[in-house]
Amino acid sequence: MDFSLNNPWLFVIVAVIVLAVLGQSVFFLVRALKRAKELGIANSTIKKTVSSSAIFTIAPAIAIVVGVIVLAPKLGVALPWLRLSVIGSLSYETIAAENTLEALGGISQVTNATEYVTIAWVMTLGILIGLILVPILAKPIQKGMVSIGKKDKRWSEIFSDAMFMGMISAFVGYVFCDVTHLFMSEEAFGKVAAKFAEKNGGAILTRTASLIPVCVMAVSAVIMAIIGLLSKKTKARWLADYALPISLIIGMASAIPFTIWLG
Repeated sequence: MDFSLNNPWLFVIVAVIVLAVLGQSVFFLVRALKRAKELGIANSTIKKTVSSSAIFTIAPAIAIVVGVIVLAPKLGVALPWLRLSVIGSLSYETIAAENTLEALGGISQVTNATEYVTIAWVMTLGILIGLILVPILAKPIQKGMVSIGKKDKRWSEIFSDAMFMGMISAFVGYVFCDVTHLFMSEEAFGKVAAKFAEKNGGAILTRTASLIPVCVMAVSAVIMAIIGLLSKKTKARWLADYALPISLIIGMASAIPFTIWLG
């Protein structure tokens, strides 16, 4: 049997896993509704909570669909659908897949089962680390932060912000990693461009192409900031909930003119 990224059996396997996760969601929803009634919570409040929660799940769902679209040309639909539907992160899954493709020789698309399984393992094992570390480290870290907060609230906030910025820095570094192309000698850049052309069917790499992800990030950041300000000024909470998918989609769309302009 020839290898196919979109083999029907892959969709069957993924569908079974996704249905199992949905089954768990339904199970806990029923338990929650039963418990709410036991606590005497009004039906109107329950309905409002369920409906508002359902509406606000549309926002992350849009981001997931965009992620599947981004990864599908290289990995097919089944694997990105699985990874972004169960325990996954769009930013992590994309970087994990790209780094594995690079480690496999800089291939632009998976062509055999060995490459497919390798990428699936990297994406899965990487995200599973969180499930292992959270039960071990979350409670001590939280206790430490609470303790710091009691002594000095300002330092507690600084510590929390520093942890967040440390996490973001890992992804920001990935955006800027090719900017060095602008400062390379002609000989050094020529080798990089030749290697790029070899891996991508003769495609031409320009020095300014390294600025494309930087410009896309800048557009996404500006859109996110504008939505945040509008949400705060108009008190429209739903805008904040949709800030991620909106900035994501506009940022991706901006990549088209930036690519035409910068090469």
